[in-house]
Amino acid sequence: MNLPETIKRPTLHEELVERLRNLVVEDALKPGEKVPEKELCESFGVSRTPLREALKVLASEGLVVLQANRGARVARVTRKELEDTFPVIAMLEQLAGELACQNLNDAEIARIEKRHDAMVKAYKARDRKTYFQANQDIHNALIDGAKNELLESHHRMLAVRVRRARFMVNLSEERWAEAIQEHEQMMEKLRDRDVTGLGQLMKTHMMNKFAAHIKALDLASEDSAESRTLS
Repeated sequence: MNLPETIKRPTLHEELVERLRNLVVEDALKPGEKVPEKELCESFGVSRTPLREALKVLASEGLVVLQANRGARVARVTRKELEDTFPVIAMLEQLAGELACQNLNDAEIARIEKRHDAMVKAYKARDRKTYFQANQDIHNALIDGAKNELLESHHRMLAVRVRRARFMVNLSEERWAEAIQEHEQMMEKLRDRDVTGLGQLMKTHMMNKFAAHIKALDLASEDSAESRTLS
C-alpha cells in the first residue's frame, strides 16, 4: 500500500513572512515607513524574535531595509531597481510563454482560462486585490507550465522584487484597462498554441508595466519637487 504524502502546513516563520510581505506589496505599509514591530507583534500574537527573523527574509528580497538599533523601514521602489529587474524578468516571461504553449495540456489551459475569467470579473467590479491575485495566479501558472526548474527559480527570485511595483502600476485606470486587453490577447495566443506570439506578448506585457511604473515614479518626483518649491 502506497501511503499518501504528509499534509504540508506553513510554519510560523513562513506564515509571518507571507503576511509581512503582503502588507508591503499591497501598500498597507508605505515606502519609507518604519515597520511598527510592537503593533504587528500584538496583531499577530507573536514575540519580536520570530517577527525580526521574518523581516530578515524581506530584507533579502529588497522589500525592507534593516537599520542597526532602529528596526526596519519599508524600502522605496527606485528607478535603478526597476531598470535592472524588469528587462530580465520580461525575457524570462517570454521564454516561459513559449515553453508553456508547448507543454501545457488542454485541462491546464482550461484552468488558466478560469483564472482569467475571475480576473476580468474582478476588474469589472474594481476589486483590485482579487484582480491582483488572479493576475499572479495566471502568470505563475504559465511559469509553472514552462516545466523548467531553472527558469522557475530565477523568475521567483526576481518576481518578488517587482511584485509591489506591479501592484502599484495597476492603480492607474489607463494601465489597468491596457493590461486587461493584453491578457485577452495572451489567452487567444495560448488557446491557439501560438508559441512565438504568446512569448512576445508576455514580454511586451511586462515591459509595458515597466514603462507605466517609470512614468508613475517620474510624476511622483515632479509633484514632490513642485511641493518643495511652493513651500
